[in-house]
Amino acid sequence: MSLSLKMEIDTVEDVTCLNPELLQLPEVSPFALKTTPLLVDDLFSQWLSLPETGNLVKSLINDAKAGTAINACANFSNVNAVGSNSLPSMFSSVNAPPLSPRSSSGSPRSSKQKSSPSALGSPLKLFSDPMQEVIPQFYFQNGRPPTKELKEQSLSKINHLFNNPLNGLLIDEFKTVTKEVCKLPSFLSSALFRKIDVDCVGIVTRDAFITYWVDGNMLTMDVATQIFEILKRPGNRHLTQVDFRPILRELLATHPGLKFLQNTPEFQDRYAETVIYRIFYHMNRSGNGRLTRRELKRGELISAMQQADEEDDINKVLRYFSYEHFYVIYCKFWELDTDHDFFIDRENLIRYGNHALTYRIVDRIFSQAPRKFAGDVEGKMGYEDFVYFMLSEEDKSSEPSLEYWFKCIDLDGNGVLTPNEMQFFYEEQLHRMECLALEPVLFEDILCQIIDMVAPEREDCITLQDLKGSKLSGNVFNILFNLNKFMAFETRDPFLIRQEREDPTLTEWDRFAHREYIRLSMEEDVEDASNGSADVWDESLEAPF
Repeated sequence: MSLSLKMEIDTVEDVTCLNPELLQLPEVSPFALKTTPLLVDDLFSQWLSLPETGNLVKSLINDAKAGTAINACANFSNVNAVGSNSLPSMFSSVNAPPLSPRSSSGSPRSSKQKSSPSALGSPLKLFSDPMQEVIPQFYFQNGRPPTKELKEQSLSKINHLFNNPLNGLLIDEFKTVTKEVCKLPSFLSSALFRKIDVDCVGIVTRDAFITYWVDGNMLTMDVATQIFEILKRPGNRHLTQVDFRPILRELLATHPGLKFLQNTPEFQDRYAETVIYRIFYHMNRSGNGRLTRRELKRGELISAMQQADEEDDINKVLRYFSYEHFYVIYCKFWELDTDHDFFIDRENLIRYGNHALTYRIVDRIFSQAPRKFAGDVEGKMGYEDFVYFMLSEEDKSSEPSLEYWFKCIDLDGNGVLTPNEMQFFYEEQLHRMECLALEPVLFEDILCQIIDMVAPEREDCITLQDLKGSKLSGNVFNILFNLNKFMAFETRDPFLIRQEREDPTLTEWDRFAHREYIRLSMEEDVEDASNGSADVWDESLEAPF
């Protein structure tokens, strides 16, 4: 097949993408050409058959073979200069419609013509020396390598810290490296040491640390990714609860605010478990027990770990690590677990909050609608399940809590709360009001109040997204199944309002845990005083602390 014929076929196949102005037919409106593709096909075929067109194509091919720059505009102008009189007219002058006047400015057509291929040059224009734009590498499979300056600074610190006869450090000496070189919380020291000391020889050499931290590009990762890589086990792409135990053990062994627990290892374990449960409650939003890197970055754990490393008073670290918060949760569980088998049943849970909850909501919890129980004992809730329940009950403003209770109320699991579902739970509340001689509030009035508080997109149902978009969503659930909190909301307890205004940064859980800790401490002081005045007392009745 000849080159000119091939070019003709390829060009005709691509005719729908052709700019009609390249035909340069003054008698024909470009708009008419664009709106009639068949006409364009016919005209273009006729144009290709003209002798002048053949000469133009041959000239361009010869120039391309010779390697000279092609001036297509000049070739087009030469052809037009010769062919303006010789090109046959497609229309007779009598029947040709007049073209619309063209102005040099103000017309959309004029701006388009300025950027048309006929003005900028032919698509066939070639460059003898094509320009190549170098795109810098932006993806690194093993992380972005450190800059030369950063690498030199780190190596200088590493050489100074590892300057000893062993050319390495023992696990007790490694904390300085974790703090000064890695800029990580000190209680990650043991986990980092064991991550590098894969052969368990008990020492990390200078070369081994450089290989892991510098050559492995850990130096340039963000803090969340560094901690994720240190804690996760080989082959995993997530963190489990077990992965957090080493850093909690080191925190308990080294933090000045937790030294008083060193003689009570059973409560050290309970504290570590509670911290881990709280971390996964807030951060593992999928609820599958596998904490991803993205979830770790989105949460507040990294800042809480850094605060715990710098703050001597562990109770000031309200996120996850506060001992007072653990004390409140564990004592509440201990009060309900009357036989102390570390499980509670329906009858135990119904006593929570001075019988604040309804039987129907407790049944939904034990049906495992909001969350599958971690324990294997049928009909009983373990400590981990209780932590999830209590965090959800005492802070209904958090998203995990809203999701927890939404699943409880959504009886058919269709993703929306209907008036019938809400009425099912409110009926028991209404009955309890009547038994307590309280003025009952009809469900119709309650429904209007709920709609006003949530302002859902549709008035016939409420979605989880509707609840997350309202600051009063927690009160909706209190209205449906917690009579004590419902009454407190109706009376607008001035004490609670004043507490919220004093420190708006505190969450509902923070304020609740603070009040409960004071109450439990006072009760323990009274119990200690009464026990001290008695000659004999039963040790089994003592508080867990």
